[in-house]
Amino acid sequence: QVQLVESGGGLVQAGGSLRLSCAASGRTFSSYAMGWFRQAPGKEREFVAAISSSGIRTYYAVSLKGRFTISRDNAKNTVYLQMNNLKPEDTAVYYCAAHSSFQTIRSVSTPMDYWGQGTQVTVSS
Repeated sequence: QVQLVESGGGLVQAGGSLRLSCAASGRTFSSYAMGWFRQAPGKEREFVAAISSSGIRTYYAVSLKGRFTISRDNAKNTVYLQMNNLKPEDTAVYYCAAHSSFQTIRSVSTPMDYWGQGTQVTVSS
């Protein structure tokens, strides 16, 4: 069993930065690929970024690559999402998720093994 708790969201001006954290409980964190997703009001949940269990491989939504960076620290059971040059359209609830497969975690239709409760990110113009 893995529990995921996101933190680091908040209100930031356009052009600013935030770093989200997702802390996982349980001893098996390092065996899971991890992903970040987001859902804006009135929109469907979308994929943001994913990282393999070892942290060697990463994958990003094309539209976000270059501004967002995913990383993980298996010793701390934590995955991060560094978000730079934020834009108002980045406003959303951000969720982390865990899945056994790095190949399939990129799809929002994949039934994730675990989800966090989400953290709100609001970018003002």
